[in-house]
Amino acid sequence: MAALSDVLIEVPIGPEPTVVDLATSDVRALNRALHAADVAAASPRWQVQHPDGRHSIAVGLDAPLTVEIDGHVGYYCAGMNKTATVTVSGNAGVGVAENMMSGTVRVRGNASQSAGATAHGGLLVVEGSAAARCGISMKGVDIVVGGDVGHMSAFMGQAGRLVVCGNAGDALGDSLYETRIYVQGTVKSLGADCVEKEMRAEHLAELTGLLTSAGMDADPAGFRRFGSARSLYNFHVDNASAY
Repeated sequence: MAALSDVLIEVPIGPEPTVVDLATSDVRALNRALHAADVAAASPRWQVQHPDGRHSIAVGLDAPLTVEIDGHVGYYCAGMNKTATVTVSGNAGVGVAENMMSGTVRVRGNASQSAGATAHGGLLVVEGSAAARCGISMKGVDIVVGGDVGHMSAFMGQAGRLVVCGNAGDALGDSLYETRIYVQGTVKSLGADCVEKEMRAEHLAELTGLLTSAGMDADPAGFRRFGSARSLYNFHVDNASAY
């Protein structure tokens, strides 16, 4: 792995963030710098200007970095994130924080389809709304959405928590495993094997912690909880039409 000094990006001396303007630089150079072996020690704070919807910004990070992106991003921003904190001050395209392992990714606007898909850990916050398949096949990530989510969100969700402060679209939690879903607004329809469950004291405490971590001021008492009925864990001919 290259050292940061080998990458053609100027790093300031002192506490100021490293500023990368994608109007004059490119995503490949930025990501190469963020992947440098000594990046956390040399420059733990980064500011990315003029992203202008470019794809794959700040992907595969594996260091305790803080990356602030000033504008809209395209596909797969902060994908495979580990340890880093990435903030997008705009909207995000398909697959933001896809396969994230740890750290925090925050989108201050809206997110397109498949936000947090297959993510194993960490916290994804979408302050606006998220489109279809938010949290598809999530495997341990916590996702908090300030607005609505689209159809088939948490499809095949295996572990983790999805919090929706707005409304949920069709087929919420279809083919769900052990992901817990909390929704404050309305649910258009539930997917196969997803059912409403009792909201007990431990769930209120869990939800309170998630809302606090995400910086949301919603009242936990106004949410409902959904989870798996566990009838599709093993194939049964009587359930064939639901598979």
